[in-house]
Amino acid sequence: MNTDTIPTDSSAAAPGRGARMPTFFLPHGAGPCFFMDWNPADTWDAMAAFLKGIADTLPATPRAIVLVSGHWLEQGFSLTGHARPPLIYDYSGFPAHTYELAYPAPGDPELAARIAGLLGQAGEPGRVDPGRGFDHGVFIPLKLAFPGADIPVVQLSLRRDMDPAAHLQAGRALADLRDEGVLVIGSGMSFHNMRGYGDPRYTPVSAKFDEWLTAAVESEPGQRETLLRDWASAPHARDSHPPGGEEHLLPLMVAAGAAGDSPGRKVYSEEVMKTTLSAFRFG
Repeated sequence: MNTDTIPTDSSAAAPGRGARMPTFFLPHGAGPCFFMDWNPADTWDAMAAFLKGIADTLPATPRAIVLVSGHWLEQGFSLTGHARPPLIYDYSGFPAHTYELAYPAPGDPELAARIAGLLGQAGEPGRVDPGRGFDHGVFIPLKLAFPGADIPVVQLSLRRDMDPAAHLQAGRALADLRDEGVLVIGSGMSFHNMRGYGDPRYTPVSAKFDEWLTAAVESEPGQRETLLRDWASAPHARDSHPPGGEEHLLPLMVAAGAAGDSPGRKVYSEEVMKTTLSAFRFG
């Protein structure tokens, strides 16, 4: 696992605007995996430790968090506009107590409306959904990363067509928010083929795709976007994210788009359930 200290973006000190926030693509595990018994018992320990350490790497406490999860797809980009978003327990077959997990973070309807406007200006129309709550791709990793649940959170959906270019463009629309203390997070999984978890045949498959993905993220920003737009041509891309099932990779595109010219770097990686899983930070 790589948990080295991350240098701040060279452009972090925007005059008069405070510290520039990085952007992240994070793994959110398997359902409520961090809050239940698992076999082997330590399966998710290193990932949990990584998520718990994120706040300490930031230049300041975020003013707000904008998080895009692989578990909310809409025809067009949508945002949570609820002032006190409920939780959506969108997993099944887990212990009863995992349906009582709480994360009472406030929403930020004003920020949601502003982001919808920014998306529209960027040619990617967005709408605010006043009733939508947070799915587990939001509250599970945030319970570890920001357990106080005192930072306002706005969730951004994916677009159902899963066009990588559109999600990169949506991320670019969010870029200036970083200078206002807003932390942009993509929550998904760098490998997400349900048939592959626990199957040793997918160990080299996932490792090869992860090697390509890491090189793409760590490329200079212009090349990075070109590579990510064409991610499906990468080695073992469709073995790692089957056709029509790339919703757990697309949050990376939003995080990369919001990164602008900030460099990208792998900040966590390990083999879990016979597959390589990684996280990336920009800035």
